[in-house]
Amino acid sequence: MRVLGLMSGTSADGVSAAVVETGPPFRVLEYRTCGYGRAVRRRILQLKDAKAGEICEANFWLGELFARAALRMRQGYDLIGSHGQTVFHVPGRSTLQLGEPCVIAERTGKTVVADFRPRDIAAGGEGAPLVPFFDRVLFGGRKRRAILNLGGIANATITDSWLAFDTGPGNCLLDEAVRRMGRGNFDRDGRLAASGRVDPKLLDRWLGHPYFRRRPPKSTGRELFDWTFVEERPSRDLVATLTLLTARTVSDAIRRWGGAGLQEVVVSGGGVYNRTLMEHLAALLWPAQVRSSLVFGLHPLAKEAAAFALLAAQTLRGNPGNVPAATGARRPVVLGKIVPGDNFSRLTRRRT
Repeated sequence: MRVLGLMSGTSADGVSAAVVETGPPFRVLEYRTCGYGRAVRRRILQLKDAKAGEICEANFWLGELFARAALRMRQGYDLIGSHGQTVFHVPGRSTLQLGEPCVIAERTGKTVVADFRPRDIAAGGEGAPLVPFFDRVLFGGRKRRAILNLGGIANATITDSWLAFDTGPGNCLLDEAVRRMGRGNFDRDGRLAASGRVDPKLLDRWLGHPYFRRRPPKSTGRELFDWTFVEERPSRDLVATLTLLTARTVSDAIRRWGGAGLQEVVVSGGGVYNRTLMEHLAALLWPAQVRSSLVFGLHPLAKEAAAFALLAAQTLRGNPGNVPAATGARRPVVLGKIVPGDNFSRLTRRRT
């Protein structure tokens, strides 16, 4: 079956879309990102403090943006898995993703699976991370690997135990520092970080945050790691220090919870394109090899959208999509809610 995955992450940069063939073998057939303008991004980031009416309206205009992204894809697909835009997440208690799936189904005519996280929370989990199911399909095997995604928040999966966790900030804080400096939306190739000096006292202060010592399962977001965590004037030195913070918290968590004998770290997400960050990781995680997911035929920016495409197929088939070792749920559960599209009868006949 061909499935379209739609995802907008913590950084709120735009809608990532990936059409996959569920296989076997699993393949990504098409990928693109439909970027948000500066004003839209600002509106999204303000939603965590918005009133009910603003959140209600945002659910529908975000649904329109997700639908437009779906309609831009050239490859045909049978089903859509839409993660939506997280606007608030309290691990293990509540979570809210916007981007009304009924709008997506109406605009595209396709059946949509959405709102994946609440069922895991209802089953006693944190609602995140949900990508480990995808990691198990693509990267399962005998080699001991850590599968790392460097999005706004960084998360890692350990392949033999299938333990998974958010390590802390990925790109979100250093991207915000770059924006506040007026130097664009991200540190291209890690050049600003490379030109700055790390402040060791500031780094140690940040590393003392209790989240970094918590045992998995654990997840986090902008509710914890926003600019109030930094509270410093943006500069090249600050970008350099934030970049090393991401590398240190990622490598410390992988070494602590991944155990000995790790052979490889497979990296996806926007952080792959930050050369300074990747060099830090290679040094801190040696002798494990640090390599991009592109080596395995997976575009680094396509992973999370592709993951929710695969989870949507699981839901349509009535199969669980969470990994309890990763989220802390009491049991595997079927995730999400199905909004029938014009093709729903055909899809369900195909599955029976």
